Amino acid sequence: MKTEEIKDLFRRFEGIVCEYNGVECWSARELQHLLGYTKWDKFVNVIDKAKGACANAGEIIENHFPQVEKMVVIGSGAERMIFDVLLTRYALLFSCAKWRF
Repeated sequence: MKTEEIKDLFRRFEGIVCEYNGVECWSARELQHLLGYTKWDKFVNVIDKAKGACANAGEIIENHFPQVEKMVVIGSGAERMIFDVLLTRYALLFSCAKWRF
C-alpha cells in the first residue's frame, strides 16, 4: 500500500469511531465496508474467530464485542431493526489478523 492510501484508510477508520458506555468502539457494520467485505455473513465469521481468540486470552467477550441493535432504513423507506457488533480497540487487535486488506 502506498503511504497516502494508508493515511486515507487511517482517517476513515478514525472517522467512524463511536463511544459506547464511555469506551471507544467501532461498528462492525461500518468496518465491514471499510475493510472491503461485501457480505455481512463473511464478516461475522471473522468476528466470531476474533471472539474466540479474545476468550482464549482470558478476556470477557462481552466487554470487547458488545452486541447492539439499531434501526436502518430499507429500500421502501420503512425502517427495520438490525443487530450490530461494536468492537473495542482491544477487539480490533484480535480481529486484524483475520481481516484482508
